Amino acid sequence: MDLHYRPISPADDLTLDDSFTTDTVFEVRSAPLGFQLEPTPVDPPLRKVFPPDDDDPPADGFVAVDDELRGFISVEIADWHRRLVVRQLTVAPSHRGRGVGRRLMELALDHGRDNGARTVWLETSNVNVPAIRAYQRMGFALAGLDTTLYRGTPAEGEVALYLAKPL
Repeated sequence: MDLHYRPISPADDLTLDDSFTTDTVFEVRSAPLGFQLEPTPVDPPLRKVFPPDDDDPPADGFVAVDDELRGFISVEIADWHRRLVVRQLTVAPSHRGRGVGRRLMELALDHGRDNGARTVWLETSNVNVPAIRAYQRMGFALAGLDTTLYRGTPAEGEVALYLAKPL
């Protein structure tokens, strides 16, 4: 079936398997005046399963659907600095690698531009190498990191990576 893309509706159930498996993680090495990301093989491969999301439902974003939900992106615009923040981008495992995530991101970027955003920004973990590589292919670059964001959470030990690109 052909996928259809449309804005998120409050009635949409955005429950999708967002787990991933990777055989590489980015180890974060600290230097006196900065950090370096070093691709590091992991054996056995790391399988990451995210806990259920208890955030408020997204107000803005887009879905990819055929007979069921195949992907979604939720976004918000931070008014004070006109930044489009990608809260979540998820594609069903059966539809990964088919351009669904890229198309959802394109729709979100157009939405940001239409609403005066100057930059798009997102956060992911140093172990989510498949997502980092996808974002890099979409033109995102590392904008910063936080070694403390996940303390006391199920992601303890991971490092938050922030990626951005101008609109």
